[in-house]
Amino acid sequence: MAEQQPTDEELVAQLEEELKKLKVGDLLVQTLYTVSSLGYRKLAEEDRDLDQARLAIDALRALLPVLEGSVPEELVRDFKQVTSNLQLAYADAAKGAM
Repeated sequence: MAEQQPTDEELVAQLEEELKKLKVGDLLVQTLYTVSSLGYRKLAEEDRDLDQARLAIDALRALLPVLEGSVPEELVRDFKQVTSNLQLAYADAAKGAM
């Protein structure tokens, strides 16, 4: 017996329930993970795009101060370290591009 697919109204209700549970801080942390991963990806030789890597670094630097005091201090510290590492990797990649 096949399962019934939820109706559009049921899907909207489920989404609204999930949005009620979601915290902005959690979304920003997930965004930082995604941006940092993408930034590193844009520094890899096969996908190198220094403009996009620089944008990722700038985004991390802009969002980190917003999170301070809203998420655990060690999480902010870890993202600051990731940002520093990404900046160093960017500098190395930029030297190689000259």
